[in-house]
This record gives sequence, C-alpha cells and structure tokens, in this order.
Amino acid sequence: MSRLASTINDIANKAGASVTSVSRVLNNKAGKYRISKETAKRILKAAAELDYKPNELARGLRLKKTHTIGLVIPDISNPFFAYVTRNIQRVAHELGYSLVVCDTDENLPLELEHINLLMSKGVDGLVIMPVGQDARHLKRLVKESVPLVLVDRCFDELDTSSVVVDNYAGAFTGIEHLLECGHRRIAIIQGLANTYSNTGRVQGYTDALKKFGIRPDPELIFGGSFREETGYNETKRILSMSERPTAIFATSDLITLGALQAINEMGLDVPNDISVLAFDDTDFAPFLKCPLTVIAQPKESMGEIAVKLLVDQIKGRGKQQTQKIILKPNLVKRNSVKRLVQKEVAVAHA
Repeated sequence: MSRLASTINDIANKAGASVTSVSRVLNNKAGKYRISKETAKRILKAAAELDYKPNELARGLRLKKTHTIGLVIPDISNPFFAYVTRNIQRVAHELGYSLVVCDTDENLPLELEHINLLMSKGVDGLVIMPVGQDARHLKRLVKESVPLVLVDRCFDELDTSSVVVDNYAGAFTGIEHLLECGHRRIAIIQGLANTYSNTGRVQGYTDALKKFGIRPDPELIFGGSFREETGYNETKRILSMSERPTAIFATSDLITLGALQAINEMGLDVPNDISVLAFDDTDFAPFLKCPLTVIAQPKESMGEIAVKLLVDQIKGRGKQQTQKIILKPNLVKRNSVKRLVQKEVAVAHA
C-alpha cells in the first residue's frame, strides 16, 4: 500500500468517513458529490491534525501539470553552463517550478536519450542547450508543440524560442581590439565545429582580419571542441610553431584554462611572450597574475530570460509566438593583451 493511500486511510479512520469521501473532499469536490458540510469539516480537521501533505507528483500527473522543467546541458563542468544552470534553477524556483538537469557531455545520442527520459517523466517544458550539430530530434518536439526554449546554441531553421549571445559581434570586437593593439598574427582555438556559437565566433575572427587587410591563415585556426584539453594541446602546438603568433583567441572559458596551463608549463609569460583574448568572463579572469581581457557574455540574463519565455509557453499552451532573443556581449579590457611597438608589428606582419 502506498504512503498516499495509507495517509488517506488514516484520515478516513480518524474522521469516521469513507476513503472515497476523504479523497473527494481533499480534491475540493465535496459539493459536486453532495458531501455534507459537517462531514467535509470533520475530514479537513482530521487531515490537519495528521499533518496530511498531498502527493504533488501524483496530482500533477492527473492534471497533466507537474510544475517541473527539464534542463539539458552539454557539459556541467564548463563554468559557463554551470553558471547559466544556477540562474535557471533560481528563476524556476521563484516561479514555482522544480528543475531536472541532464548533462549530455557534448554527445548527441545522449542528448536524445535525456530528452526522451524527461518527456517520459512528464515535465511541463524543456530548456535545452543543445550539442548543436543536428536538429532533427528537436523538430519533433516543435511539431508536437512541446514548450521549448533553446539557449546558447540554436538552429535558424527551427521555429522555436531561443536565447543566444551575438557571437559574431563579440568575436569581431575582440579581434579588432587585438589588431588595434598591433597584433597581426593571431591564432584562434575554436570549439565544436558546425555549432551556432562556434560558427559565429570563427566568422567574427576572420571578418575582423579581413577588415584590416589580413587574409585569414588556415594554419592559425586550431581546435575542435570547447574542452580544457583542447586549449592545452592546441596551445602547445601554437607555441611550438617556427613563426609563433603574438596572440591567441580562446573561444571558451575551458579552452582558456587549458591554454593558460600550457603557457605556464612552457615557462612563458602573458602578455609579454603571448597575448590572450578569451571568449567569456570566468570568475577567475580578473584575479589571475595577469587579469584576462575577455568578451563577457550576459550569462545571468540568458538563464532568466529563457525560463520566463518557457513559463509563458507553458501557461499559454503554445499560443505565444516564438522569439529569438540575441544578447550583446561586452569587451572587458584588462592586462592580457600587449600593445606592440611598431618594430614588433613589422616583424609579426613580415
């Protein structure tokens, strides 16, 4: 016998009423089934004395509402995703929703598995930070009118709400800053190819170079994932080049962390030996021996907006128009970019 049934039985025994009458009174249906006010009062008094608490999950399933949101993220070890998750949790709680978090480890089949699991648990809606290389499984959710908001990585062909940062503008502004400081040979360590965020950052990098009359060099484009080991291994390669770049553009906080470790291991100094520009402002960035110049994302706003968009969808039962919210990143200048003198610029450009 379940805990819920035994509790109702306790109330029934204490109130001298049937289990059916207790259930109807507790579900505010006493009037519908003509249960006397005296009996209803006796049942409610017994429930209060027994400190009865209804099973909200069971009730939610009956009403087809669980007040639960599913959150799917690519990598919880990434400080960016961890920070956004924390804010999603905070806002969801404020709005009366619980959160179930699933980590895909940047694995597309695992993402699909987690989404199916969350749907089977009856979540009211989904916030997904997708791996971002395939949208076929997400199209199914849209077709079935599942309340859905994408965060950080989206698909232009998908008719669903999303909250993203202007990756192109952020990268363009950051590379422009490096160029204005005299850097001409700039390496980029990119993240996962063919994803919304990575494509925008690489395009911003190449277009800023072109603006300054510099042809992008494919040999200076490194990487292939947003992980720390990518930053570490690719920085080792960059620093071992015969014609070493004067600056590295790290396109994620974990890539930055790996890059800094490699630079330190090779006995080099930021920014005197190599300048570093990072996409995203990690908590440690201002407190390093050389505080990092970064392209800061509005992480708190992303999570907050995403939850509110989703709750509007849930309450409106899919009647709201989809919205694509594009947030502006901000270049924060610190000390990790060296301003090259004219002689150094000429050597780097040669």
